[in-house]
This record gives sequence, structure tokens and C-alpha cells, in this order.
Amino acid sequence: MKYSLFSIFFVFALGINSLSAQVRTGSNDCVFQPEDRKIAEGKLALFSSKSDLNIADLIAEIGLSFLGTPYVAATLENGMEEKLVINLRELDCTTFAENCLALARTVKLGKTDFESFAVELECVRYRDGIRNLYLSRLHYFSDWIHNNSAKKFISEEPNLKGEKQDKTINFMSTHADSYPVLKANPQLLPMLEKQETAITSTGFYYFPKSNSAKLLDVLHHGDIIGLTTSMEGLDITHVGIIVKKDNQFHLLHASLSGKKVVLSDGPVTDFIKPESKNTGIEIARPLF
Repeated sequence: MKYSLFSIFFVFALGINSLSAQVRTGSNDCVFQPEDRKIAEGKLALFSSKSDLNIADLIAEIGLSFLGTPYVAATLENGMEEKLVINLRELDCTTFAENCLALARTVKLGKTDFESFAVELECVRYRDGIRNLYLSRLHYFSDWIHNNSAKKFISEEPNLKGEKQDKTINFMSTHADSYPVLKANPQLLPMLEKQETAITSTGFYYFPKSNSAKLLDVLHHGDIIGLTTSMEGLDITHVGIIVKKDNQFHLLHASLSGKKVVLSDGPVTDFIKPESKNTGIEIARPLF
């Protein structure tokens, strides 16, 4: 995710039908290193034998295969033109989750080539699956969840057992100087503000930390989750994948403090302790 305030902005870095999308991986539209192709195709080949798993289980297994991958923020930032960045060597919390989802979808589609993965990643990362300059990326994770729910890549339905969150979302527009593209292109602000108004109007459902018991009744292995925040103007500040281990739900995530992809020692509820700025959890349940 894109953070400022140290790393908080990177929470946003974070598409429609893969049949309609075309990614030109041999052109300047796509940015990657040879090692990224090698990693992607290696994982696709490895997990192709597990394509019969449900997608949530597959996401969890793919996620665990990234354990130890270095945490690096701002890997998606490449200017106004918004090229498709594929970086599996370095991950932040959002790119970790969306790469795992895209890899799992590619496996479920029976594909093992890099180009097919790139198509799925573009569909996941961008509004309605269409990459069209900087503001087409789903920068706010609650918006990422809403849009990928509309694509039927994930389900928001589990959150309906929680509570409605009504909060003004405007962090990016009110901190535009912290985003290089926004700082260099202030003409983008009216469109961004319009997007933020729409996100605010839609709101989202989540499980507040005061009701963690209900959350634990709803969580599933392989769920993608976002940690909601009390920070003004922000919806979600961290993202990860739920892994059930020893009858507890743990968080598999690209950790800023750990500087790599880790599986939490304690349960996911450790992230929503009373003293934390995290206010609760929103669930994105993978679908295929």
C-alpha cells in the first residue's frame, strides 16, 4: 500500500473480465524484471497441480510461498501514465494480497504463462479492470473491495454481519503533496475528490474491534482482510491474508516492521487491541 506519514500512504497501492483485458508485456506498458517472470511462472507451475482447491485455500497456500519476501513500499509509483508494474521480488501489504489473488485466479483458469497472470493482475488492480492513468488504480482499499466485488472476484457479503462505517474519505486529496504524481499534476485533484466523495457516499461494513467475537465466527481461512483505522480521512491502513493455524486465525502479510512477508505469531485479533489505532476488520472473501 502507498503510505506517507512514514508508510501509511502506501496502504493504497493497491479491474473486469480477464477475457476483455489485454496486457502488452513486451511493450513499455508493463514494467517488470526477468526474475518477476521467473517467480510468477514458477508459482503457476507449482500450484497448477492444486487447481482443484477452492480459491481461498489456494490464495493462502500461494501466500505462504512468499514468506520471507522483502517488504518494499512504493513499487507501483511510475508516473502519471501508470504502467502495469509486476514486482514479485518486493512486496508491500496491498501488492502482496493482490498478487496472490491474481496468481490464484490464473491457476484456477488453467493457465501457467506470465502474460495470463499479468492480465489477471491488471483486472484486480484497476477500476473495472481498465488501466487508464494514475487515478484508474484503486488507491483506497475499501474501494478496491467494492470494485472487485462488482467484478465478482471477491465477496463483501460477510461484512454485512458487522456494522456500517460512515466516514469521510479524503486522505489523498488533503495530503496531495505527499504523492509525487498528485504534487506534479494538481489538475488531477478534482477527479480524485470526486472519487473520494463516491467512496464516502458508499461507505462500507466492517467488524469493529469491540465485536471481535462475531468477527471470529465469520472469518475463513484464505480471506483477504483490511484493518480499518481511526486516522482522519483514511479507510484502511493495512492488508493481509487470513491463515488458520492451530485453531486460530493468523495474519499473513507483508510487514513494514518485519521488513518481509511474515505469518503473525499471535492471532489476528492482536492487530485490533483496544489501544491500537486500528478500529476493526473488513473482509474480502475470494470468489471464483
